[in-house]
Amino acid sequence: MTLDWQVCSRARLSRDARFDGKFFIGVVGSGVYCRPICPAPTAKEKNVHYFSSAAAAAEAGFRPCLRCRPEASPGTPAWSGTSNTVSRALRLIGETGLEDGGVEALAERLGIGSRHLRRLFLKHLGATPTAVAHTRRLHFAKKLIDETSLPMSQIALASGFGCVRRFNAAIRKTYNRTPTRIRRLVRPAANQPENQYLFLLRFRAPYHWDGMLGFLAKRAIPGVEVVEPGIYRRSISLNGQHGYFEVSLQEGMNALAVRIQFRDPCSLFFIIERIRAMFDLSADWTDISQTLKSDPALAERVRLAPGLRVPGCWNGFELATRAIVGQQISVSNATAVAGRIARRFGRPFSGTGKLTHLFPAPEVLAEADLTTVGLTRARAATIRALARAVCEGRIRFEGIVETDAFLARLCEIQGIGTWTAQYVAMRALGEPDAFPAGDLGLLRALNLTSSRELERRSEAWRPWRAYATMYLWNGSRGRKVRGNKSAFAKTQKAPVERVVPRYPASRFG
Repeated sequence: MTLDWQVCSRARLSRDARFDGKFFIGVVGSGVYCRPICPAPTAKEKNVHYFSSAAAAAEAGFRPCLRCRPEASPGTPAWSGTSNTVSRALRLIGETGLEDGGVEALAERLGIGSRHLRRLFLKHLGATPTAVAHTRRLHFAKKLIDETSLPMSQIALASGFGCVRRFNAAIRKTYNRTPTRIRRLVRPAANQPENQYLFLLRFRAPYHWDGMLGFLAKRAIPGVEVVEPGIYRRSISLNGQHGYFEVSLQEGMNALAVRIQFRDPCSLFFIIERIRAMFDLSADWTDISQTLKSDPALAERVRLAPGLRVPGCWNGFELATRAIVGQQISVSNATAVAGRIARRFGRPFSGTGKLTHLFPAPEVLAEADLTTVGLTRARAATIRALARAVCEGRIRFEGIVETDAFLARLCEIQGIGTWTAQYVAMRALGEPDAFPAGDLGLLRALNLTSSRELERRSEAWRPWRAYATMYLWNGSRGRKVRGNKSAFAKTQKAPVERVVPRYPASRFG
């Protein structure tokens, strides 16, 4: 990705938070690389270099600044300014690192040669895939050192170094300090209960936290998810271990406070990455709003509710099941049925508050009689078919390389149509251009009569049609949302989540 040095220079000199995480600054004199918002005295222009990624700065010989902590910067969307191949590769690296066979295996999954993949990374990011993965691992290790009281041996394993010796060597080489000394430099983390961790996850303002909570509250599965004033909480299961996390807004810091209760610290990297995706923390609101404001029907909505994000999900199978349940019934009824599924087929969970169950695994629902919880025979058969496809490996919700191919396989299941597939792409895959064109709520919001008209109208919103969908579903037009109270929940007119499988949406629009 080519950086405009004049833009970078203005952002650096003004410490513009909108550019935080979008580029990094290498300072020749000190040998460190910083975020644009670094509070250190401003270096002269002739003494700085600009890099499109932290990995590129590290490859050039700069080490992370201990003052502005580049590891704490907001993430950069994987699709921002890169080729489709690099975007998909970044998504895969974020899910598993390079632990499944290295660069060669990653390139094979993408259908290209490893040399060509390295060339693409150098062109768009200024660093190789190995350097990107290594920098992410280092940044997460630094975050664990600063924000937890975990022993260094557990941090070494949790951040993917495999052994303490490699971890110590990497930290000392990068920061010119031992891990223990780095921990002494920061404010000691408050003593947390055993297996409980607190992290701050940054985002670029504005962030419509009230809108995020309002959307999730209407769809929270009873017993599995809880939304209380200002807080989202849910139970989780990963690699045979169970726990929960809760998320709240950290006032005045452009960050979400995440509290995780989980026994295995080696899963923390995956959990944090999934939470970042779930709450869409890497979105670049500046680019999104510029596109959406070009449509008069969206411009006022964007102005009144800045920073609305696309809510993701914790588990793709759970979301797809919930979407099938919601076909042709109201959101509230679908939520109630999903809760009955969790209570009837899920595992009991002794968590906190109202968290009482874990959502059932595909192996359980593949053989379950779902008509006992109020589903029709057709919906029950569709969920069982989806569960069997997941169990057999025909459908996976992680490590997706080709979104279109995944959606085609999903639609092969009897009872899953275009609306459901696009809804899954929006929330489970994080596709910014996913668009459920047959949705009745979208048609009514724009006073259109057919999905074909809506498709034509939506071309101007690319590649942010998922965000346009959220604004049209929002229903807050004409009322300004203030603060973090429940204004969104009060004004939202959520669409009926519906699809009639195998038929054009316009027949039912």
